[in-house]
Amino acid sequence: MTTWTSQMDSLIAPAVARSEVTDEVVVGAGILDQSGALVRRMTAMPRVLVCADEAGFEAAGRPVVRSLEAAGFAVQTHVLPVTPLPKASVEEAEPFRAMLADDPDLFPVSVGSGVINDLVKYAAYRSDRRYVSAATAASMDGYTSAGSPLAENGFKVTIPTRPPIAMLADFDIIATAPADMNGWGYGDLAGKVPAGGDWILADALGIEPIDDVAWPLVQDHLSGWLSGPDGVKSGDRDSVARLFTGLTAVGFAMEAHGSSRPASGADHQIAHMWEMEGHSHQGQKVSHGAAVSVGCVVSLALFDWLLEHDLGALNIEGVLSRAPDLATREAHLSEAIADPKIAEKAKAELAAKHASRDVHAARLKTLRHSWPSLRDRLSAHLYRHDTMAEMLQRAGAPAYGAQIGVSPDHLRATMQAAAFIRRRYTIFDLLHDIGQTEAAFAAVLPSLTTGDLVADL
Repeated sequence: MTTWTSQMDSLIAPAVARSEVTDEVVVGAGILDQSGALVRRMTAMPRVLVCADEAGFEAAGRPVVRSLEAAGFAVQTHVLPVTPLPKASVEEAEPFRAMLADDPDLFPVSVGSGVINDLVKYAAYRSDRRYVSAATAASMDGYTSAGSPLAENGFKVTIPTRPPIAMLADFDIIATAPADMNGWGYGDLAGKVPAGGDWILADALGIEPIDDVAWPLVQDHLSGWLSGPDGVKSGDRDSVARLFTGLTAVGFAMEAHGSSRPASGADHQIAHMWEMEGHSHQGQKVSHGAAVSVGCVVSLALFDWLLEHDLGALNIEGVLSRAPDLATREAHLSEAIADPKIAEKAKAELAAKHASRDVHAARLKTLRHSWPSLRDRLSAHLYRHDTMAEMLQRAGAPAYGAQIGVSPDHLRATMQAAAFIRRRYTIFDLLHDIGQTEAAFAAVLPSLTTGDLVADL
């Protein structure tokens, strides 16, 4: 039995049993002809709406439709063009939602990967409908999650929704997906390393305790899932299946925890800024996974910088005396984020996480006292940024801003803005709390282009 098959039995099956929504996950090779029977087990509705983009439909749509028809369903399709790529937005999901709202006997089936799955998930939730997902690439972790990361009025948030009632994954399709798509999935999974570091920080400072269900489901197996980058790039079935197993487990961890904390930290804040900007490279919008991949390396570089310093010697009174008040931070936010809609939403996030002087002081005392053990926890968990960058590139994922058309100045601006857009405690907030945000940014930026980490506290 292969590692990924055993993990499907040992990790995914219990996660399905624990899920409040997902009843089945069917995986294997050459199993698209099981789509109709799977959907028939999930619904008595007579009609099915197959939602896809052109790429997903070309990969798997026709055999899924044939199988659905053989199972007795009347099938209609709604296929989005891939030029331009579908937007991960509430507005893009509206046609799907409207079609479902107009026909109470229409059951949605998503055929595709990231954006399509999120659009259908959102539309199904808004229509109080279950749905089935047929995955076509190991490109992201959202298939089995309980949220849809979509832009709403230009501001990207993870909107609470419901996971699919069932998911089908045919590894003959997934392993032959475009190499860059599975590379994006590898980048998305790699982001769980610094996201875990962010959660360790929040746990150590008493801000958000680590979940004893979601954490081991992801972090206890993460190094194994990331261990085959070359196979991901070459389309080796076992490597891609292992990657897909990890991404599926992450989705269930998010459902179990009730938020995206097990999967998302500062790396995603960076990615979301580029997604909200509509950042493009070589004529195409940069994918979520590619953006997270670069954000992962940036976050790990910040952790590398942090671990070189002794926070046990932190001058707490000095830090507190220089700490900006909320009004000053809001002014900095307005300088960093030009779009007024994004800035308005970010101000609400900033207000929610801004610490009073007393809370800030208590947090710094905890940090100073616990630093030796906290540094050990972080060091045991994290990869160095250059090690991760090499792994990402071997998997076919970008690691540096230049690889997705982001200049050093653009990267610095993104980091400054990204620190404001989520109330979730991350490395960005730790750097603010110790008064070293700009020092850390200045130190790591050379290492994200050519040099090594520089500068001291």
